[in-house]
Amino acid sequence: MIKVGIVDDHAIVRTGLRQFLSEHVDLRVTGEANNGREALELARGGEVDVLLMDLSMPEHGGVDALQAIKARFPDLAVLILSGFPEAQYATQLMRHGASGYLNKECSPDEIVNAIRVVARGRRYISPAVAELLADNALGEGDQAPHAALSERELQVFLRLAKGESVGGIAEAMFLSVKTVSTYRTRVLEKLKLGSNSELTYYALKNGLIQ
Repeated sequence: MIKVGIVDDHAIVRTGLRQFLSEHVDLRVTGEANNGREALELARGGEVDVLLMDLSMPEHGGVDALQAIKARFPDLAVLILSGFPEAQYATQLMRHGASGYLNKECSPDEIVNAIRVVARGRRYISPAVAELLADNALGEGDQAPHAALSERELQVFLRLAKGESVGGIAEAMFLSVKTVSTYRTRVLEKLKLGSNSELTYYALKNGLIQ
């Protein structure tokens, strides 16, 4: 029996995953968390073999949580399930100790397969991530400017690119308007862009939004 902890800040996502995983006799959901801090508590409790964790969460995000968890529990398998494209975070997170990286657009069966693989102490490499790793190994993986963004900067960037207002982003991410404005300024500087419309064009051109 593989004990799975689900970490996502959306209750409906956790419910859907729990229901689907319960249909498999070798999997059992033994805990849930809605942010990175609670994920660390799940790991500390010792009742999980695999953490299935989102990246974009309020308070303590997935990147910080992964580093904290692997520092304390290096043998715990952490499988990232994220809405961010593989090109942005996959290789970085694998270097930080993630056992695998899946995009939320993947099939439910792939999630189950990945959980079984990482529970055996192996890494799960999807075809998209395998291609990224191969490109990097061959020196072909020149990083795009957005690769230099922090997790929070990336979240703000993608929301701005989709047309969300600074106020709306602040409310959704539990941040002040001033803080979001600061992130926006940093993003524009790092990407050498001058406006929100340029952010949108950049995101579309690089396949970060559809």
